[in-house]
Amino acid sequence: MKKFNKVISAVMASALALTMMAGCGDAAGGSGAAGSGTFKIGAIGPLTGAAAAYGNAVVNGAQIAVDEINEAGGINGVKIEYKGEDDELNAEKSVNAYNTLKDWGMQILVGSTTSACSIAVSENTKNDNMFQLTPSGSAEECVKYDNVFRVCFSDPNQGIASAQYINDHNLATKVGIIYDSSDVYSSGIYQKFAQESEGKNYEIVSAEAYTQDNNTDFSVQLQKAKDAGADLVFLPIYYSDAALILTQANTMGYAPTFFGVDGMDGILTVENFDTSLAEGLMLLTPFAADATDDLTVNFVKKYNEKYGETPNQFAADAYDAVYIIKAAIEKSGVTPDMSVSDIGSKLTEAMTQIEASGLTSSKMTWSASGEPNKEPKAVVIKGGVYVSAE
Repeated sequence: MKKFNKVISAVMASALALTMMAGCGDAAGGSGAAGSGTFKIGAIGPLTGAAAAYGNAVVNGAQIAVDEINEAGGINGVKIEYKGEDDELNAEKSVNAYNTLKDWGMQILVGSTTSACSIAVSENTKNDNMFQLTPSGSAEECVKYDNVFRVCFSDPNQGIASAQYINDHNLATKVGIIYDSSDVYSSGIYQKFAQESEGKNYEIVSAEAYTQDNNTDFSVQLQKAKDAGADLVFLPIYYSDAALILTQANTMGYAPTFFGVDGMDGILTVENFDTSLAEGLMLLTPFAADATDDLTVNFVKKYNEKYGETPNQFAADAYDAVYIIKAAIEKSGVTPDMSVSDIGSKLTEAMTQIEASGLTSSKMTWSASGEPNKEPKAVVIKGGVYVSAE
C-alpha cells in the first residue's frame, strides 16, 4: 500500500508540474490558444422605467450582433457570452450593475447606455482597466479616460451638427429652445447649439430651461416660444419629456417644427402618447430604419422578428458596438484567457488603428480621445415611422 501511495503521489506531482508549466507558458506569452474559452461581453442600460426604450434597444441590438457573430463561428474561432443588466437610469445602480457583471466574469463592457450612468461606471472601468465602449453615452466626460470610447456623437457635436443642419436646410427663421438644465446631456447640447447658432440664417428668440423636479408643465416655456414667433423649437432632451411638450403644444394650438437629437429616438413608443402629434418632428440621428442598404434591411428584419418592433438609433449603436469590438479584438489578437487589464490595454490601442463600417456610418474611425469620426444624418417622422430627411 505504501508503494502504491508513492506511485499515486508521483503521478499527481507530475500532473501538477505539467499544469503549472502550461500556466506559466500562457502567462509568459500573454495569451492562450485562439479558440479556447469565450469572450464575455456585458451591457448596461435602463431596462425598466422612463428611459427603458433606450436600454432595451441597446441590449437587444447588441444581442443580434452577438448572435450573428456566434453563428458565423465567433471571433477568431472564439464565441461570445453576453449578458445585459438594468440600471433604471440611476448612476449608483449602474455601478451596481457593473459589479454584478464583473462577478459574472465580464471582460468587455458595452455601456452604460446614458451619459450620467456611463460616467459613473467609467470610474470603475478605469480602475480595472476594462475596455468600455458606450454606444450612446454622449456627454463629453463619458470618454475622459483612455479606456473608454463611444459609438455615438458627443453632446457638443450634436449641438453643432444640429445648428448646421437647421441652417443648411433653411428649416427656420426664428428658433425657440427648451432644455433640461439638470441634465448634463441636455444642457451640454444646448450650450454648443447656442454658440454655433451665432451668425446663422436664423435667430434664437427664446431659450427656456426646466429640471426633472418640474417636468410636468411646459406651458410657460411653450408660450414664450410661441409669443416670440419661433417657427422651430429645438428640443435637446429625452423622448419622455418631449412627448409631453408636443401634447401640451397641441393643446395650446402651437404647431412649430420640432427638432431633436438622439434622445428623441423612442418617442413613438411612449405609452398613451398620440403619435400623430409627432408627425413632422425631425431628429438628428445616424440611423434611419427605412434605409435600403442590405445591412439596414437585414438588421431591421431580424430585430422586428425577434422583438416585434422597429429598431431605433440606440439599437443600431449597440449593434455596431459589438462589431467594433470584434474588429478591435481581431486587430489586437487578444484571447479570452488574458486578464481584463491586458485585454483592455490592447483593445484601447487597437481602436485608433481600425476602420469600421456599420449601421450608423459607412466609415467610422476613432482618435485616442475616444471620439468617433462619422457623418451626421437626420430623419423625420412621417406616417408614424422614421424616414430619411434627405
